[in-house]
Amino acid sequence: MEAEVITNRILELLSFNHWSLYRLAKESGIPYSSLSNLKSRKNCPSIPTLEKICKGFNISLAEFFNFEDNPLRNYELTEDEQIFLNSYKNMSEYHKKLTEAYIQGLCEK
Repeated sequence: MEAEVITNRILELLSFNHWSLYRLAKESGIPYSSLSNLKSRKNCPSIPTLEKICKGFNISLAEFFNFEDNPLRNYELTEDEQIFLNSYKNMSEYHKKLTEAYIQGLCEK
């Protein structure tokens, strides 16, 4: 398998989650510089590195290589609901609490 295919899959999952490379570095425990090199040079990551990336995304290697499905997509949700949930995941705890309070206020009307 070409390194570019794997790099593109990582970029696809980053985009879907609205994550930066920095966020993936934090979630996976891989140095940012290593991920940046993977992206810019389109190098193929080693299996241990790929396992860490998958762990960061909370998916398995099998899910990573299943190019027909997006393992981060919940197909029971609409596209708008999925976008909302992905945005919510990226919020700070403070902003999550504000969002929850706002939604509760909207539901009471």
